[in-house]
Formats: sequence, C-alpha cells, structure tokens
Amino acid sequence: MKPRVLIVIGVAAGCLTSGCVTGRRSFSVNVPPAESVAKNTAKGAIAIGQISDERHFENKPDEPSTPSINGDVNQLSATARSTFIGRQRGSFGHAWGDIVLPEGQTVQGKVADLLREGLKRRGFTIADATATDNSASAEIQQFWTWMSPGFWALSFEAQIKCKVTIVHGGKATSIIVKGYGLNHGQFAKDVNWQEAFDAAIQDFLTNLDEQLDAAGM
Repeated sequence: MKPRVLIVIGVAAGCLTSGCVTGRRSFSVNVPPAESVAKNTAKGAIAIGQISDERHFENKPDEPSTPSINGDVNQLSATARSTFIGRQRGSFGHAWGDIVLPEGQTVQGKVADLLREGLKRRGFTIADATATDNSASAEIQQFWTWMSPGFWALSFEAQIKCKVTIVHGGKATSIIVKGYGLNHGQFAKDVNWQEAFDAAIQDFLTNLDEQLDAAGM
C-alpha cells in the first residue's frame, strides 16, 4: 500500500476515534443548584470578592493537564485566556484544537458560581460587597480538561483547583480546594468533556463543604 494512502487511512482513523479535533470546540460548564440547602441556622451574609485567573499556560507542555493553546501563549491576552478551558488531542495524543467557554463566559465567572453554590449550601446568604464585611475570594490555579487516548476507550479528565480565602467575622481563612472528574467514551463529543467537568464540579463542592466545616464555618 502506498505511503500516501496509509496517511489518509491514519487521519480517517484519528477522526473516527477523536471526532476530528482540529477545530475549536466550545461548550458551557454548569454549576447545578443543590436539590436542597442546608437546614442549619443561617450564617449571615457573605459577598463574592475578587476571582483571579492564576493558571500557568505553556507552549507544547509534556503533560496534557498543563494548559496550552493552539498557538503562542505569550500572545494570549488576559481576556481571551479567561475563556480557555481545555485542549483537544488526536488518537495518538497530539494536541490540536482549543476548547473554550461560550461567548460571555469566563473561568472567573464559573468559579464565582461554585463559591456561591457552596456557600449557600452551608447556610450563607450571598450579598453585595456593600452590604457585608464577609467575603469569599479565589485564585484559580487549575480549571482544565483534557483527553487521553486508550486502546478501548478515550479518557476525558477535568481538574479544578483554587486557593479560596474566606473573610468571616473579621478572620481570614485560606484553603486549597480541588475537584477532579473522569469520564470514558468512544468519541470526542462535547458531552464527554462536560460529564468530566460535572464530576469535577461535584467533587469541588464536596471538598469545599468539608473544608468549611473543618474551619468551623
């Protein structure tokens, strides 16, 4: 068989397993509300403070979990950077197209949603910063999804990691909160990455609740 034919077959096989990952992909990451909130006594009002994107991007990183883009990260503006949440990969693990949030959405906004939901589950009332001295802020260290090829199935992973600082009753407490999700699928469809993020979000909320409980909040 001619080498050119083999190349065509290889590209076709990669598209079948990875969903043709050369273009940019976009989907929303949602933070679902709890079916029921905590029954404990209300803990008062708290405001969502500054959420900063401190993720470290690299050009052609060795690990797919390290944020990268289809281009030069040094040319990436802070505004555009805040929308990137993953990188697509081919069936042999080569990096291809970017994964971004829909227009108008950012990783800072998603982490703010996570904090709101987690604090409401603990019995806090979310208020404007002008109405309370209590606040919750975060530095985003990881908010990323990636795919790894496998013999029988593709592995879709998502990881969230934030340094969360809670100011409550005049006392500041900082905690590192993580969330991890893993999903397996045969094809690189949006839903497979979304389900990995769904699991990471639930894991993050569970870990946030446990750490707030340990801190007496």
